[in-house]
Amino acid sequence: MTVNMTQLANGMTVLSDEMPHLKSSAVGVWVAAGSRLEQDNQHGISHLLEHMAFKGTKKRSATDIVEQIEAVGGDVNASTGIENTSYYARILEEDLPLAVDILGDILTNSAFEAEELRREKQVILQEIGAVHDMPEDRVFDHIQELAFPDQPLGRTILGTSETVQGFSSPDIINYMASHYRGPSMILSAAGAVRHEELVALGEEAFASIENRPCSVPSSAQYAGGERRDVQKELMEAQVVLGFEGRSYKDDDFYTAQILASMLGGGMSSRLFQEVREKRGLCYSVYAFHWGFADTGLFGVHAATGADNLEELMPVILGELARAAEDLTEAELGRSRAQIKAGLLMGMESPSSRAGQLARQKMLFGKPRSFEEMIDSISHISVQDVRKLAGDIITGSAPSLASVGPVGALMPVDDIAARLGSASNRSTNICG
Repeated sequence: MTVNMTQLANGMTVLSDEMPHLKSSAVGVWVAAGSRLEQDNQHGISHLLEHMAFKGTKKRSATDIVEQIEAVGGDVNASTGIENTSYYARILEEDLPLAVDILGDILTNSAFEAEELRREKQVILQEIGAVHDMPEDRVFDHIQELAFPDQPLGRTILGTSETVQGFSSPDIINYMASHYRGPSMILSAAGAVRHEELVALGEEAFASIENRPCSVPSSAQYAGGERRDVQKELMEAQVVLGFEGRSYKDDDFYTAQILASMLGGGMSSRLFQEVREKRGLCYSVYAFHWGFADTGLFGVHAATGADNLEELMPVILGELARAAEDLTEAELGRSRAQIKAGLLMGMESPSSRAGQLARQKMLFGKPRSFEEMIDSISHISVQDVRKLAGDIITGSAPSLASVGPVGALMPVDDIAARLGSASNRSTNICG
């Protein structure tokens, strides 16, 4: 695989990874603008913009967009994240010009017609309602808000019913003009793609994009606390215990990824074996680590019945405490192998590879080779992981979010006392 990178006159970066054995390509545009860049009165506008981009341009109707890409056997989609938004297509080799033209059209020429906006608002309001009906989604919204309260990083990507209903077409146009600028945009493709052709297509499709500096998000401040969303009618309890993690740019980022894998990254992990296999306390338990530009969130999620809550949390806390004392070389080896396999498998998929290239450029300033990524984890020792485990569970106030019949759940102050970490700063019990 050969990665090429070119910067266009408008500041936009073009990345490609040619995979000669393939006959198809994945191509997309990644924009360093997600929900974290929204002002208080813009909550949810990044996601609404992503939807509206497909609702017609000055030369294509919404139907034209999907019919033209599907007529050649391709597909087109998009996704809004906390720190970026992506628009992407998968097509055969000969249809790359069509895909880039469509992506350029929807990102430089969208109509944002009032009637389409009204309909799409209703779709998003249904999405917001669906989240409220899904306890597992709701508990992760709660943990994000607890970890980063009163900040864009702690808000949901979808927005609220009130904010979404209040947006107008000029609001979307102004937001797009402020954040969809050349220096914050990347055209990335992998598979059957020739770099020179991609650069030429990008220059034409995105010629109107301005080369102007882009705003950066304000620094995030981790807090912690508790939100107990009591829903007695539910059969299952959703619980997330969180701590401040590490940013993508932190030297300990990959150590935190390994720690999450060792604790709860698979069926051989400590949490799965101790909590589910040996004790049968829940049907789902895993650890996770989310990295952001300047901070992170490390946590454990468990789903269980109300009768098991009283016993569940002490067992989880015991495994977290033990991680700082006796993680083994064998566990480290398994985690490294899992991460390495995930990286390799991702590089075999054009869609995954195109996205990986774009995200690496945003995070590190350049794409990273497989060897560089493996080197990031190869030097990490068991002592490094143990130390970080201790730092994470004692270095910040825990965050505890729960949804369902959670009356018997251990309070966050008791959790902090058991772990020797900072006490929580806020408690919100609802339901």
